[in-house]
Amino acid sequence: MQLESMYQEIILEHYRRPLHAGLREPFDAEVQHINPTCGDEVRLRVTLKDAGAEPAIADISYEALGCSISQASTSVMADMMIGRSVTEAMAVSDEFLRLMQSRGEAEPDEAVLGDAVAFEGVSRYPARIKCALLGWMAWKDATARALHERSADEANTGERA
Repeated sequence: MQLESMYQEIILEHYRRPLHAGLREPFDAEVQHINPTCGDEVRLRVTLKDAGAEPAIADISYEALGCSISQASTSVMADMMIGRSVTEAMAVSDEFLRLMQSRGEAEPDEAVLGDAVAFEGVSRYPARIKCALLGWMAWKDATARALHERSADEANTGERA
C-alpha cells in the first residue's frame, strides 16, 4: 500500500507542476492528439539534434488539456525522453506500452521506466489506458514526422541537415 501511495504522489506532483509544459520554438515537428473517449488532448512539439551516429531528443514541449493521468503521463514522458537518442527513447516508449497493455500483470522495470512506473495501476483500468498513453503516442508521432523531414532534407541536399 505504501508503494501505491508513493505512485499516486508522483502522478499528482507531475499534474500540479508539469515539466516541459508550454509550447517552445524552434521545433522539428508538431502534432495534436485527442482521446475521443474522454476528450483529453495534447499538442506536442519535438526537436531533434545530432548526437553522433543518430539523432537525439533535444526538446519536447506541449500543451495538454484533460485528466490528471494524461497530463502527468505527458510530463513524465517528456522529462524521461529529453537527452536520449531516438533509439533509446523508442525502447522506453515500447516498455511503457507493454506496461499499459499488461492489465496490471507486468512487473515494471524501474531502471527503464523511472517515474513512469507510477502508472502501473492505470493498466488495470482499460478506460484510463488511453489517457496514460496520449502524450506518449503524440511524442512517437511527432518524432516519426521529424525523422521523416530529416530524411527528406538529406535526400534533397545529399547531406545531413
